[in-house]
Amino acid sequence: MNTTLLHIDVQGYINEHINSDTSKLLLKGIPFTFVDSKLVIEQIEAKKRCQKKLPTWFETENIYYPNRLNIEQTSSEITAKFKAHLVSGNSLIDLTGGFGVDAYYFSKQVDYVTHCEINSELSHIVQHNTEALHISNIECKNENGIEALKTIDKPFDWIYIDPSRRDHTKQKVFLLSDCEPNIKIHQKTLLKYAHNVMIKTSPLLDIKATLSDLTNVKEIHVVAVQNEVKELLWILERDYNTNVVIKTVNLQKSNTQRFSFNFNDESDAKVTYSDPLTYLYEPNVAILKSGSFNSVSDLLRIDKLHKHSHLYTSNKLIDFPGRRFKINKVLPYSKKSFSKEKITKANITTRNFPLTVSDIRKKLKVKDGGHSYVFFTTDCHDSKIIIICSKV
Repeated sequence: MNTTLLHIDVQGYINEHINSDTSKLLLKGIPFTFVDSKLVIEQIEAKKRCQKKLPTWFETENIYYPNRLNIEQTSSEITAKFKAHLVSGNSLIDLTGGFGVDAYYFSKQVDYVTHCEINSELSHIVQHNTEALHISNIECKNENGIEALKTIDKPFDWIYIDPSRRDHTKQKVFLLSDCEPNIKIHQKTLLKYAHNVMIKTSPLLDIKATLSDLTNVKEIHVVAVQNEVKELLWILERDYNTNVVIKTVNLQKSNTQRFSFNFNDESDAKVTYSDPLTYLYEPNVAILKSGSFNSVSDLLRIDKLHKHSHLYTSNKLIDFPGRRFKINKVLPYSKKSFSKEKITKANITTRNFPLTVSDIRKKLKVKDGGHSYVFFTTDCHDSKIIIICSKV
C-alpha cells in the first residue's frame, strides 16, 4: 500500500471530489506531485463504491481502499452484521479475510479474531484500517488461511471461510469443489481445529447437491437483502449428524422476514390445496431458494394454489415471509375476460404460466406500474387463471 495516499491533503482532495467525474479529474491532473494521479483516482472510485455498501468505512477518516474487485467481492455491512450474530465465544479465525468487513463485525461478538489474507497488500490494508476503525482485537496474518490454521495449531471456537469463486483465469465458478480453497478436501481439517465452522457460498449453489458434499451440517442460512438472495451460510458442528435446519431471512429496511424448516421434513410436509380465497401470498426469494414449498403450507397452515405455482392463499390474513395481497377478482385466462376489466397499467407476476411477463404485456396491452397487482398462474384444477389483487 502507498502511504502517501493517506497524506492529509490527499485525503481532503479525495473527500472533496467523491462525487466528481473521475475521467475529467484524470485529464485535468491532481494538484500533487508526490503521488500518482491514477492511485488517487482509484481511491476516489473505490470509496464511492463503499458509500452504500460499507457506510462505516466510507464515514471513517483515513480508510485505505483496495482495488475494485476486492470491493465487489467483500460482504456488505448488512450481511456481515447478520453473520456476526450467529457466532460467539473467545476465538474465531477468518481463513479468507479479504477486505476485513466480516472480521470487523465478528470482532464485536468474539473476544479475539484472527484475519488471514494471502494477498500481502490487502493484508496490510486491513491492518491499517482496523487501527483507523479503533479495533484492537483483530490480528492480521499475511498467510494462506489453511496453512495458518495448521501453523497456529490450536483450537478455535469458530472458523469462518469464504472460498474464492474465481479460478486461476479469474473466471467465476460456483461449485464448491471448484472454489479455492476446496472445502470438500479441507472440511475434516476445519472441524479438527474448531467445534463450529461457517462457510459462505454463492447463492447460486444447489442446496441439496451441496449437502451431499459436506458433513456435519447443522444449519443453512439463506440470506436475502431487499428480496435478493446474497449468500448461503453453512453451519457445520463437530459430531453433529441429525436434522439440518434451513433458516431463511430477508433483510429489509422496514422489517426482517424469517422462516425456518427441517430439510428432511420438506418432502413429507402436509400440503393443502384450494382455489384462490380472500388473500394471496407470494414467498420471498429466500424461501424460493430454500425449496420449502411444502413446509410453507404445512407450518403456516395456508393453502397452495398448485403444486408448481408456489403461491398460497387463505381466508384469514396472516403474517407471511413475502408479499401479501387482497384478492379482488379471479378470472379464467383469456384476452376477452381481461379486457372487460379495463386495466391498462398493472404490476404483473407469472407463476407456473406458459407466457412471460413481456409476452403478457404485449398481448394484453398493459403498461408497467400502478396500484393493481395481477398474477397469471395455474390453479389446483390445472386451469390457467388471472388473479387481480391489491397490496395489503
